[in-house]
Amino acid sequence: MTLALVIEWLIKAIVLVLILLGGFAYLTLYERKALARIQMRVGPNRAGPWGILQPIADAVKLIFKEELMPARADKLLFFLAPIVTLVPALVITAVVPWGPTLHVFGRDITLYIADINVGVLYIMSVASIAVYGIVLAGWSSNNKYAMMGGLRSTAQMISYEIALGLSFVGVILLAGSAQMTEIVAAQKSVWFVALQPVGTVIFLIATLAEVNRAPFDMPEAEQELTAGYHTEYSGMKFALLFMAEYDKMIAISSIGATLFFGGYREFPFLVNTIFSVDRTPWLGPVYIFLKIFILLFGMIWVRATFPRIRYDRLMAFGWKVLLPLSLALIFITATFILLAQQFSNNWLLAGIPVVSLLVGVAAIMLVYRMLRRKEYARA
Repeated sequence: MTLALVIEWLIKAIVLVLILLGGFAYLTLYERKALARIQMRVGPNRAGPWGILQPIADAVKLIFKEELMPARADKLLFFLAPIVTLVPALVITAVVPWGPTLHVFGRDITLYIADINVGVLYIMSVASIAVYGIVLAGWSSNNKYAMMGGLRSTAQMISYEIALGLSFVGVILLAGSAQMTEIVAAQKSVWFVALQPVGTVIFLIATLAEVNRAPFDMPEAEQELTAGYHTEYSGMKFALLFMAEYDKMIAISSIGATLFFGGYREFPFLVNTIFSVDRTPWLGPVYIFLKIFILLFGMIWVRATFPRIRYDRLMAFGWKVLLPLSLALIFITATFILLAQQFSNNWLLAGIPVVSLLVGVAAIMLVYRMLRRKEYARA
């Protein structure tokens, strides 16, 4: 390890954190503008041209807003909980490759901070830490509503984290590695979303529940439990919890783009052209940014479209639908990979999306039939 390498790591870490913090600010503006367009409204348009200074105005407001702390709160944990929630959202992207290796100033610069051989395991480990921040935020407030919101959010995150982790297994089996750069390299010919369509849907649903986004934001729904685990927070402490949610959105979008949508690889119709990453390496960050931008719009679109579901149905969906479906998908993926290796025919891998889609449709029909039975029972 040389001093130049340490300086390179430090610079990349600072740049990544600054991008995530700036991304949080303008993701809020992006969401408000997109929601306004979907709902036929104008959206923020007062602070600066086209409202581009609105995030700065919001930041100034929160900085100077009075911070309150409940008299009987656990002051240390009340202070630390927002930090414990935010830090995992920042460090989880350390293993995400943002582009191929670039030759700059006579050095080969890798566009990631760390390339560990258990990158997927690192992501799951760091994502689990955020649970502590949420439950501690609710408990340290000494407020029964905040406590109940924290418990609900924690139970929801743990439940959907299992399906989220199992959705990674199919990708690992197809790539033959848990290393993020190897997973991207394995998608040079075909993106894993084509081989794992059901796994991609499970990942997208589970990540929405993981970050408490609509329609899975029941624990913090105002009509349920005031504002959930952050009821007693205000000022910059509330801003940190708010920042953690939006930074998690960026992080899981980058992870989803890497695992299922080719990462920094070019779009399929650009393969073997001048716009290919192999010929023009600096386009890699542009491609992954576009994919993250599209995935973020999908989350915003879901928020504008679907209503919240009941909390008991939210939990039942995670345990009774997504978990068995994830296990079935792993079995299907492993079976067809073994068949392809046994007969030395990679075309057999096409059976993975076909059979998994059939199983997914069967699961949807069973859920629909179960809901219809409950409606008849109430009638």
